[in-house]
Amino acid sequence: MASRVISVEPFDFVAFGGTGDLVRRKLLPGLYHRDRVGQIPPGTRILGAARAPMSVDDYRALARESIDAHVPEHERDEEVIERFIARLGYVAVDALGDGGWGDLAALLASEPERIRVYYLATSPDLFGAICRGLERTGLVSAQSRVVVEKPIGKSLASAHVVNEAVGAVFAETQIFRIDHYLGKETVQNLMALRFANALFEPLWNAARIDHVQITVAESLGVEGRAGYYDGAGALRDMVQNHMLQLLCLVAMEPPASLDADTVRDEKLKVLKALKPIGPAEAGRVTVRGQYEKGASAEGPAAGYLQELGRPSSPTETFVALKVEVENWRWAGTPFYLRSGKRLAERVSEIVVSFRPIPHSVFDEAAGPILRNELVIRLQPDEGVKLSLMIKDPGPGGMRLRRVPLDMTFAETFADRHADAYERLIMDVVRGNQTLFMRRDEVEAAWAWVDPILEAWSASGEMPKAYRSGTWGPSAGIALIERDGRTWHEDGA
Repeated sequence: MASRVISVEPFDFVAFGGTGDLVRRKLLPGLYHRDRVGQIPPGTRILGAARAPMSVDDYRALARESIDAHVPEHERDEEVIERFIARLGYVAVDALGDGGWGDLAALLASEPERIRVYYLATSPDLFGAICRGLERTGLVSAQSRVVVEKPIGKSLASAHVVNEAVGAVFAETQIFRIDHYLGKETVQNLMALRFANALFEPLWNAARIDHVQITVAESLGVEGRAGYYDGAGALRDMVQNHMLQLLCLVAMEPPASLDADTVRDEKLKVLKALKPIGPAEAGRVTVRGQYEKGASAEGPAAGYLQELGRPSSPTETFVALKVEVENWRWAGTPFYLRSGKRLAERVSEIVVSFRPIPHSVFDEAAGPILRNELVIRLQPDEGVKLSLMIKDPGPGGMRLRRVPLDMTFAETFADRHADAYERLIMDVVRGNQTLFMRRDEVEAAWAWVDPILEAWSASGEMPKAYRSGTWGPSAGIALIERDGRTWHEDGA
């Protein structure tokens, strides 16, 4: 089944931080893929902008290296690569000064009415300066959009500063706060499962769902990001944005339409309904951990402090939370969240665990009747799995077993499906904000997270140690098991 390609108008795409890791690893390969399927129209220009002086030829060579490194060989088409490379340009711009802005304006001047996408793949400290530079140079028009990456602040106060700086130049309808998790195929399929089928929505409430688990686990450590990560930690890095957005999509009420603001209104209601976690509750419903040396999936692994090069740090590399949504639909149904580095495997998934049947008509010989579970796998092996109880085939009486109805995307849809960044970039060009965060969402999430960070700081406790290659500290397991539940494992 081939996916349908929706055409867009010619556009200019300017990537600030144009020589950085995100541009080389995701944006340039993603734009190449969109060119490969014919979605990027003739005349579109893609410009890298960074402080370092570089010729256009050198930048095109960097782009070719990026494609070679991050696009599988069987997806490389030399004719398309040449066409894509010819679209590229480069300008050296000093975000904090005046250098290069006139050169950028000159490059863009020939198409003043064209859609312009300014992608800020830089430190958030530069967001305001870049936006002011664009305004000062006359490069902001009604057809301009700006894309900002996380982290949007480190607290509610700092997020407000970032939002004010960007909002002083661009209207809210022009600002696209990107969360690549929302561009994943399976995340969008969560919307389809809920709202395009008669099967699930009547059951999507506290009366039928026992609990929900959201896991984002990585087998790698902080690698070369130790300096950044030590100022963030798992709660800021993963929970405040990615995981709360996933929780919102699971818990939100059905929107009246898929209009961007209608969807985001419903997500905001969920964020405002989250039960606060303050000093009195933090020790009971939150767990912090920090990995020590051990054996990861990639081999022997150093501990976090060894990678950081410091004798101690209060930064958590693992977090588990029991979250409650205080509204009519979800009262009494907990959401268990966990995320961490150097865990047993790399997996991101949402598990919706339904309540057990009220009465069994089967005798003990049939075996235990396990809960039905809906598992939405984001990575790796994106797909959806629904577990059901059936009779084990064969004679000899009624024996029950749980089996999955499994839809793995790679098997169900033979053609390649777009990476999250590819889809989201094209949504920016089209001006569709549905999968992007609104300012009030970002600030509502920080308003909920800040008291947890403050409670941890006030407690003076250090994160609990766990060995690399495990599922985190034992307290993370106890968090869910003392409620009579257990973390989901494949095959369970």
